Amino acid sequence: MAYFPFFVDLEGREGLIVGGGAVALRKIQKLLPFGPRLTVAAPALLPEIEALPGLALVRRAFAPSMLEGKGFVIAATDSREANRKIAALCRERGIPVNAVDDRDACTFLFPALVRRGELTVGVSTAGTSPGAAVWVKERIGQQIPEDFGALLEYLASLRPLVRERVPGERRGGVFARLFSDCMEKGFPLGEEALAAILEGAPGTGKVYLVGAGCGAADLITLRGLRLLERCGAVVYDDLLDPALVDAAPESAERIYVGKRRGRRSMAQEDVNALLISKAREGRTVVRLKGGDPFVFGRGGEEALALQAAGIEWEYVPGVTSAVAVPGAAGIPVTHRGVSRSFHVVTARAADTPDGMPPDLDRLARLKEGTLVFLMGLSQLEKIALRLTAAGLPPETPAAVISGKNAPRAVRGTLGDIAERTREAGTEAPAVIVVGGTAGMDLGG
Repeated sequence: MAYFPFFVDLEGREGLIVGGGAVALRKIQKLLPFGPRLTVAAPALLPEIEALPGLALVRRAFAPSMLEGKGFVIAATDSREANRKIAALCRERGIPVNAVDDRDACTFLFPALVRRGELTVGVSTAGTSPGAAVWVKERIGQQIPEDFGALLEYLASLRPLVRERVPGERRGGVFARLFSDCMEKGFPLGEEALAAILEGAPGTGKVYLVGAGCGAADLITLRGLRLLERCGAVVYDDLLDPALVDAAPESAERIYVGKRRGRRSMAQEDVNALLISKAREGRTVVRLKGGDPFVFGRGGEEALALQAAGIEWEYVPGVTSAVAVPGAAGIPVTHRGVSRSFHVVTARAADTPDGMPPDLDRLARLKEGTLVFLMGLSQLEKIALRLTAAGLPPETPAAVISGKNAPRAVRGTLGDIAERTREAGTEAPAVIVVGGTAGMDLGG
C-alpha cells in the first residue's frame, strides 16, 4: 500500500539515530537541513559523523531509556534483528520509527528528496524500489531550475506588498501571474512590470513557435516541453501525439487549428490573428506544430504577423518529418558514397499549372542527392512521371513512408512506386523519398 506524504515540521524536534556507520550518516545528512535536534548513539562513530555540527553523540550501545522524549527514531545499526527490536519498542511507545531496509518494521519511510530552497519534493515507492524513487527524483530535479529557491525567496518578499496594494479577491491571480512572469522573464521584475501586475494591467504576452517533432511525444525538445508545461494557451495542429497537448497546465486554454487535406480548417490569417489576440491578453502562448515550424509549417508567416503586430516571439526547433520519418524506416537522407545532399520539397504548389513544384526538372538532375517530398501522396504518380521525364532513370530507388509512431515503408523504383503504394493502401500523411538511399534498409 502506498504511503501518504505528510510534511512534518522538524525544527527543534528531538530525534534519535541508532547507529554510527555510513547508513546512519546518510540519514543524518538528509535530516540536518530541516533543523531537528539529533542524538546519535553507537559504540563507534564514523569521523564524518563526529565532524557534523550540532549533534549529541552517545558512544555506547542502544538502551531503551534513550527513547525518552524522542519525537522520532532511526534504527540504522548493522543488525537487522537489533533494528527490529528498536522499532518494536518505538511502536509500543507510539514513536515514529524508520528501520533501515526493513519496510515492515517502519512506521515512516525516507523519501528521495529534491530541494530548491523552501521547495521540497519527496518521492516514495513505498519501499518497493529505492532505485526507482531515485530515478523519478533525478527527472524531477532536471525540470526544476537551480535558482528556484531564490525565486521563492523573491516571491515571498513580495507578499507584504501584494497584501498592502491588492484587494483580497484579486490576490490569487496576482500571485499566479507574479510566478509565471518570473519563470518566463526572469527575476527580479522591473518596477514597471511589477506595477502593471499589481494594478491588474494585462500586459503583453509572448508566442513560442514550437516544433513538436515527428510522431512520439518524447521527440519534442526539452525546451519545447518546458515551455508547454507552463504556457497559458496552446494552439495546436493535427499529427501531434495527444500526450503533448495533455502536458500543458490544466488551466491552459487549448485551441485546435488543425490543417488536413480534404477537411475544413482555420485559415492561416485567422491563426495569425488568434496568436496575436492571445498574446495581447497577456498569455504565454505555445504554437505547437508537428515537425519543425519553419519546414513547410508556415511558421515564417506567423512570425512575420507577430512581428508586424509588435508581439514578442521565439522559435523553438523541432525534429522535421523530412529526416525523422525516413530515418525511422531505416532510410538515411544522406549516406557516404550514395547521397551527398538532400532536398526537401513540397509536392504542392499553388502558382503552377499542374500544382507541381516549378523546379522539379532541375532537381531531377541531382543524380547523387536525395529528394524528399512532403504532402505529396496524392501527387505521387505525377512526381514519378515528371522526374523520369526530366532524366531520372525509372530504376531509381523510391520509397513512401506512412505513419507516425511506427512508420511503414513501401519500397520500389520511380517506375513502379505509385502502383506499389496503391496496392499497399498507403494513407496520408506520407513522406516520399527518391534517390539511392531510398533503396537502403537500416532497420534494426
